[in-house]
Amino acid sequence: MRHITFAHKLDFMSSKQRTIGGPVTISGIGLHTGAAVNLTIVPAPENHGYAFQRIDLDGQPIVKADCDLVVSTQRGTTLEFKGARVHTTEHVLSALYGCKVDNALIQIDGPEIPIMDGSAWPFVAAIESVGYAEQNAERQYLTLTENLTYEDNEKGIEMLAVPTTGGEFRLTVMVDYNSPVLGTQHAHMYQLNHYKEEISKCRTFVFLRELEVLAKNGLIKGGSLDNAIVMVDKEYTDQEIKDILKLLGKEDLDVKIEGIGVLNTIKLQFENEPARHKLLDIVGDLALVGKFIRGHILAARPGHYGNVEFAKILKGLIKKDKGFHIDLTKKPLYDINDITKMLPHRYPFLLIDKILEMDDESIVGIKNITMNEPMFQGHFPGNPVMPGVLQVEAMAQIGGIFALSKVEDPENYSTYFMKIDGVKFKQKVIPGDTMVFRLALESPIRRGLVNMKGIAYVNGKEVCEATMLAQVVRDRVPKENTETTTA
Repeated sequence: MRHITFAHKLDFMSSKQRTIGGPVTISGIGLHTGAAVNLTIVPAPENHGYAFQRIDLDGQPIVKADCDLVVSTQRGTTLEFKGARVHTTEHVLSALYGCKVDNALIQIDGPEIPIMDGSAWPFVAAIESVGYAEQNAERQYLTLTENLTYEDNEKGIEMLAVPTTGGEFRLTVMVDYNSPVLGTQHAHMYQLNHYKEEISKCRTFVFLRELEVLAKNGLIKGGSLDNAIVMVDKEYTDQEIKDILKLLGKEDLDVKIEGIGVLNTIKLQFENEPARHKLLDIVGDLALVGKFIRGHILAARPGHYGNVEFAKILKGLIKKDKGFHIDLTKKPLYDINDITKMLPHRYPFLLIDKILEMDDESIVGIKNITMNEPMFQGHFPGNPVMPGVLQVEAMAQIGGIFALSKVEDPENYSTYFMKIDGVKFKQKVIPGDTMVFRLALESPIRRGLVNMKGIAYVNGKEVCEATMLAQVVRDRVPKENTETTTA
């Protein structure tokens, strides 16, 4: 059974997005496939996020780093899109997130990310070797405002996310394997700036008793004592060790085990290195959310399955809150006087107040809803609700401003509806609300035909949407104080 509760908001902070300063290549072998692979991280444009590209396959398909594309969490996180798979994605994604990189394309010529030394450090070092390039777009954050809990009783996973007063990203991990080697371990990261030195260098680990099972299932073909910490939690005979090494194809290794402990000849970098590596994995799996997180996440007995499930919950919050947020106090691009010079509409049918933004493909405008508007005399007495048809009309008038801004003498043109599709009303609009309309072109303007998709928001929540086709027609003659209307 799982239990989920949540609260959050999506906000835009002052920090800018960034990508890496140039392409950088790393070569190695996959932990599970044993396949040699070259990996190149290349800069990506604003709002691109993270994505993998299988350059060894026909068409060089791209697989986005998206928790909805996870198809396996067996000893690593595997993504797949239209038949193209990428195995063991968590370490390179952890490095990108830990280095605060927003946008990157990861090109690989094989099916699996190279394991390197079993940590994220080789990727961090590669990224830092080329530096960073700041971009113009603002970084978006998923900010938790109340507690979020997730439990999976069958797997013993517990996760709690709580707000942080400073808005930083924190992680606390507890692992308990009921093992005399590990016991119960904790690790924490109180800000992302600590990731490089305290987390990125921590290597993956495995119990010696698991190696036989993993090998028989066709995994860890690229495993060695150089890329994983092997934990010994019971007594083994020399023959048992030889049998395990033979199964792994490592018969030539001269391994001596003296009781319970760590098999590797390399010493642990931290006493709690296994717990720190689990934290490293969580960072990589949460990178699949697609936004930087502001909150403190506490995880008990985490693994890739629980990490990805939690990432899906977080992504679901973003899907639920796709509200459009804009500063309503900013100076308008067009005020009401500018609007009346372009549109023929007048009281009581002029239904927009300001245009806040406009570019080559979109426009944002607002309508303030007040009780003294004539529509509320009859719609409805004692229960004032803005008619849906007038919401669409207001949206169309903003689209008209966009269309008329593309001609040299807009006062001589009018716009007329030709078709309306996909109209949906999601919640009522009442006096006191401010409707924010955002419209974007569905296709280029041709022969005066303008096809736009519009969404209206109140307090960041969608209230209605529609796709509209209109035609811009030259049919007006400018005349002082002349008032006309359009359909």
